[in-house]
Amino acid sequence: MKKRYDYVIVGGGSAGSALANRLSADSNTSVLVLEAGRADFKIDPLIHMPAALMFPSGNPLYDWRYESDPEPFMGGRRVAHTRGKVLGGSSSINGMIFQRGNRGDYDKWATFAGMEDWDYAHCLPYFKRMETTLAGADAWRGGSGPLTLERGPATSPLFQAFFEATQQAGYAPTDDVNGYRQEGFAPFDHTTKNGSRMSASRSYLWPVKNRKNLDIATLAFVTNLRWDGNRVTGVDFVRGGRRKHSVEAGEVILCGGAFNTPQLLQLSGVGNPEVLAAAGVETRVDLPGVGENLQDHLEVYLQHESVQPVSIQPWLKKWKAPYIGAQWLFANTGVGASNHFEAGGFIRTNEEVQYPNLMFHFLPVAVRYDGTGGGHEHGYQVHIGPMNSDVRGHVRITSNDPKKHPSILFNYLSTERDRREWVEVVRAARHILSQPAFSPFDGGEISPGSAVQTDEEIIDWIAKDAETALHPSCSAKMGTDEMSVVDPNSMRVHGTEGLRVADASVFPSITNGNIYAPVMMVAERAADLIAGNTMLAPENPPTYRAKAGMPLYPEGDPRNDAWDAKSEIPSAAAIVGEPR
Repeated sequence: MKKRYDYVIVGGGSAGSALANRLSADSNTSVLVLEAGRADFKIDPLIHMPAALMFPSGNPLYDWRYESDPEPFMGGRRVAHTRGKVLGGSSSINGMIFQRGNRGDYDKWATFAGMEDWDYAHCLPYFKRMETTLAGADAWRGGSGPLTLERGPATSPLFQAFFEATQQAGYAPTDDVNGYRQEGFAPFDHTTKNGSRMSASRSYLWPVKNRKNLDIATLAFVTNLRWDGNRVTGVDFVRGGRRKHSVEAGEVILCGGAFNTPQLLQLSGVGNPEVLAAAGVETRVDLPGVGENLQDHLEVYLQHESVQPVSIQPWLKKWKAPYIGAQWLFANTGVGASNHFEAGGFIRTNEEVQYPNLMFHFLPVAVRYDGTGGGHEHGYQVHIGPMNSDVRGHVRITSNDPKKHPSILFNYLSTERDRREWVEVVRAARHILSQPAFSPFDGGEISPGSAVQTDEEIIDWIAKDAETALHPSCSAKMGTDEMSVVDPNSMRVHGTEGLRVADASVFPSITNGNIYAPVMMVAERAADLIAGNTMLAPENPPTYRAKAGMPLYPEGDPRNDAWDAKSEIPSAAAIVGEPR
């Protein structure tokens, strides 16, 4: 390790891996990645076997094990938040689902002060640059990027019943939820290749780790930023839990995510003076937005028992684990080679929203994310929750000890709109799962069960049973208003020099799907902004907008004949009925 680098990247997770690859492509630029977790060893099946995704959650070897403060609208429950404690960050332990979000998410970003160049047209070329979409490149999808994307086969009887049921319920299919039309149901893209996880580390760092101008240090916990006036000149860090080190930097780029980035900023004196003073930290830069605007997706599992032996439930039995592991290890096939989140879709729950605000993940098994709750022979479930909640929370340090987790509060279920959408979400999901296509399989609803029917009962169940979908974001948002933290045209932290941020914390608002894809897009775009490269030219192919009455497929596609191209796809509320 050198004493000075042009760029020091704090965090070797999703965004940090992409930035390290792109910035070190210039052989005249020196780059250091400091990752507080350990290496993502090639021999570790809990990282690289897709079906093993449930095992790292809660395991201190893989998970930082954050949790929220007692949530006031959820009976004071603390909600656990798994975050990757390994090179590749959460991309090394997540569900591998790849969802860009809707065009409307980025056009909404462009309405925030200073964010005009973050609309869909400007973001699309960076999505395409990072992708190798094995289903085929086109005007909307990339075909030669570092990140390989396979599409779930979703061919089992339960997946086929799910697709048929969605159409029986009045919803359209789509070819690609990341392409021309998001609204509808389809097999999902996932970050796997030949039966193995393709994390950000494996996709971006592994191929370039031998570059002479790139150093990667694991077990390197950054404790503070080093300053000269308002310029950041380097970082202090602890290696292996004991030895203290410092390194100088031309630029420091924070890629710690929605929790660690605002925490490190606050520990270093950047934030709300009242929050800093309460934690015993002297204010260096008054930025009240640091740690505010925190957003996430909450989700529940709507589970049914299956009367036919067509689910993957029996494979959860512990005595089968050695066989699954051996089959994957020696042939990269079998149950272990899939994340099993192979299909789902997006709908609008009411006529007020302009684009989908509900995502479905369908699974041919009834089990919680941590692997518990599978006491029945066969089952299936959907993961559901509102995508564009108006709930807002915060991340605030309570101590000047960098090893102490900050106060994290999401305020789940705290607004009337959020609670209303939750009722719509559950009723829409029940409507789909009650369609004739599931009749040969349906052994009854396991969770929440028939006792939960009224609006109040639904909200009570969510408050007691919901989990995070693990999409924390927006806690150091881009923009130019008084609560913004990061300049969207340079990724610099306002009021500082030599300090930038590029991770999920810079989102001004959360996107309507899993956030890994937009995090990687932000990193790709940030790399050009930081390096001073010519930005990719905006692209603006047509995309489906239900409110505009556009065809379901691009103009001239014969599949439009199967649907009334002049009518809108109905919302869930129009099909199911308004909440009671």
